[in-house]
Amino acid sequence: MEGAAGRTTDLIGNIEKVIVGKREVVEHALITFLSGGHLLIEDAPGLGKTMLARAIAKSVGVKFRRIQFTPDLLPSDITGVSIYNQKSAEFEFRHGPVFTNILLADEINRATPRTQSSLLECMEEAQVTADGITYALGEPFFVIATQNPIELHGTYPLPEAQLDRFLMKISVGYPSTEEEIHIMNMQTKDHPIHSIGTVWAAADVDTARTAVRNVYIDDVVKRYIVEVVKRTRNYPDVILGASPRGCLALMRASQAMAFIRGKDYVDPVFIKLLAKPILCHRILLSPQARMSGVTPERVVEEILSDTEAPVGVGYGR
Repeated sequence: MEGAAGRTTDLIGNIEKVIVGKREVVEHALITFLSGGHLLIEDAPGLGKTMLARAIAKSVGVKFRRIQFTPDLLPSDITGVSIYNQKSAEFEFRHGPVFTNILLADEINRATPRTQSSLLECMEEAQVTADGITYALGEPFFVIATQNPIELHGTYPLPEAQLDRFLMKISVGYPSTEEEIHIMNMQTKDHPIHSIGTVWAAADVDTARTAVRNVYIDDVVKRYIVEVVKRTRNYPDVILGASPRGCLALMRASQAMAFIRGKDYVDPVFIKLLAKPILCHRILLSPQARMSGVTPERVVEEILSDTEAPVGVGYGR
C-alpha cells in the first residue's frame, strides 16, 4: 500500500500541474474514478471542470470525449445510431461518443429528461443496447457530469432517483488570489494540459481498482456507515434519505481513500471526510426546512456529530 500511495501521489501531482490549489477536488475525483463510480460537479463556468477530466484522462493514458448537452440533443447523439449501408445492404451501428473511457457530460441539466436517462442508463449498466444488440462500453468507464447552478432558465434538473446514480457531487470553488496569479503565469504562453504526460497506464487503473476492492473494512465500520445513512432517513427535516446505494458508495469511496492514503484498512475518519459529497445530493429536504435555511450539509454535519464513531487500531484487522 505504501508503494501504491507513492504512485497515487505521482498521479495527483501530475493532475495538479493543470488544476491549481484544488487538492481535495482532485482527490475526490480520483476516489470516484478508482471506486468505479461517476462524478457530478455543480459550479459556475470557467473553474476547470473540463480541464480536470482531460487531465485525468491524459495522466492515465485513456480515451477522453466531451458532450455538450443542449435541449435538442437526442439519445442517439450519445449512444450511437444504426445507419443503412447500401453496399452491404445491412444496417451498421455507428458508435456514439459514450464509447470512451472518460466522458465529460457538460451541462447535463440542459438536455431533456429522455436524453439524460440515456446517459444514466449507460452509467449504470456500462453498456448500450441498440436494435436488440448489446454493446459493452470501454473499461474503465468514468463519467464526469457538470451543471451550472446559476443559469436555470431552459434546464431540466436531475430528479433525485437520477442524482442517486452519481457516487459523489462536489463543487470546485474559486481559487485564491495567489492561485489565480499562478494560473495566469502558467498559461502566459500555452496551456499546461498540452504538456503533461502519462504517469499511469490503463493496466495500472485496473490494478488499482482491484486493490481498492481488497482494502479491508471491518464490520464495525460497516455498521457505522449504515447507522449514518439510516439517520438521514429519520431526520426531522428530511422527507427522503439516502438509499442503500449511499451505503455502498460510502464503503467503496472510503476504500479508495484508504488506498490513496496508503492504508490497507478503512479508518472511520474517512467516512466523516466523505459523508458530505456522497450523501448530501441523496437527501431531499422538506419545503419548510428549505425555507428555514436548512441545508443537506448541515443535516449531515449534525448526523455525524450525533453518531458515535468506532474506535480501534486496525478495526479488527
